[in-house]
Amino acid sequence: MEAVILTKEQFTELKGSLDEIKNKIENQNKKPHEVFIDNQEFLIMMKISKRTAQTWRDEGKISFSQVGNKIYYKLSDVEALLSQHYVKSFKK
Repeated sequence: MEAVILTKEQFTELKGSLDEIKNKIENQNKKPHEVFIDNQEFLIMMKISKRTAQTWRDEGKISFSQVGNKIYYKLSDVEALLSQHYVKSFKK
C-alpha cells in the first residue's frame, strides 16, 4: 500500500472540491427537475389539433406557460390531465 502525503493547502482544496460535489448531488436529489414540453410535442403526444389544445387552455383544462409566442406544458400537468379523466373499467 502506498501512502500519499498532502500539504495542508492541498488537503483543504481537496476537501472543498469534495464538499462541492456533495452539495451538487444533494441538490439534484432534493428537487427533481420539472420537464417541460412545447406545444408541438403536446399535440403529437395527445394526438390533438392546435385548436383543441387552444380550447383546453381557454377552458383551464391544462396549465401552460407562454414565452413570447411559444407555449410550454409541464409533463406532470399533462399526466394529471389524463389521470383526472381516467375511467376505470367496471368489468372484471
